[in-house]
Amino acid sequence: MSVSMSVSTGMSSKMSASTRESPLPEPVHVTVDGASIATYVLTPEDRTPVRDVVFCHGTPWSSEVWAEAARHLSGSHRVFMWDMPGYGRSTKDPAMPVDLASQMSRFARLLAHWGLERPHVVAHDIGGAVALGAHLLHDTEYAGLFLWDVVTLDPWGSPFFRLVADHADVFTKLPAALHAALVKEYIAGAARHQLTPAWVDALSQPWCGASGQPAFYRQIAALRPVHTRPVVERLRQVRCAVTIGWGEQDPWIPVDQATRLQDLLPGSPPVITLGEVGHLAPVETPSRVCRALGDWLA
Repeated sequence: MSVSMSVSTGMSSKMSASTRESPLPEPVHVTVDGASIATYVLTPEDRTPVRDVVFCHGTPWSSEVWAEAARHLSGSHRVFMWDMPGYGRSTKDPAMPVDLASQMSRFARLLAHWGLERPHVVAHDIGGAVALGAHLLHDTEYAGLFLWDVVTLDPWGSPFFRLVADHADVFTKLPAALHAALVKEYIAGAARHQLTPAWVDALSQPWCGASGQPAFYRQIAALRPVHTRPVVERLRQVRCAVTIGWGEQDPWIPVDQATRLQDLLPGSPPVITLGEVGHLAPVETPSRVCRALGDWLA
C-alpha cells in the first residue's frame, strides 16, 4: 500500500455568499494506492480526546453532510472524516474506480494510515455499506458502529438512480445548465421538508463543472447491489455493537429497512427513528442527530 499526504490549496471551505459557509477546515489530501482523498481531522482545543470517531458519507454527498455533527463532537472527541474518491473534494479522475468494493478496501487502508485500531464509526447511505464492508471483508475492527439510513439491503436506489445507472453515457452529455438543475432537484428530493437554497448549492457544487458533471453519473453507474450482497451474507458476523438511525419519511430508502437490518444483525441492535425527517437527517435535524450520537458515545 502506498500512502502520501499534502495540504489542499484548492477551493476555500468558505462558500460564496449565495451558499452556506462550511464549518470544516481545509482538507488534507492523503494518497492511498493512487487515489487522492480529501480528509479532515478535528480535535478538542483544550482537552484530551475521549475517543476517536470516524464519519462516512454516502451518495451524492460528501463530508459536508456530517460537518455540524463533527464540529459538535470535536469538543470532546478526535473526529476523522473523508470524501470518498469520486466525491466532494477528493479526486474525480475518471480512471479511478469508484465502485463500492474499491471504497471498502480504501476505507480499511485509510483507517490504517490514520493509525486507528478500534474507532467508533458513523456511516450514512452507501457509507454504511463501505463501513460494513471494511469490517466484514477487510477485517477492520470498530468499537461501535452507528448506521444512518444505510444502503445495504436489496432493493436499493431510487427509480431515478436506477435510470441513470443504466444510461449514464446519455446523461453525461446533458447541457451544463440542465444538468445543474437536475442535480439540485435530485438532492432536494432526499429531504422530507425543503432544504435551504444554501444547502442545495453546497451539496450540488461538487457535481457541477467540467469534472463534476461526468463524475456525478460515473459514481451512480458504478454502484451496484452485487457489491453489497457479500456484506449482507455476513451481517451475522459483525463484531461490534451497532445502533441504527433512520428518518421515518425517508423517500429513498423506506424506514422498514431499519427493522429488516435489525433482524439480520447480532443482538437485535437498537433502532432510533426520527419523525418528519427524510433521508438527510444530519442536515435536516442536526440537533437531534447530535443528541443521538452523544447518547450513543456516552
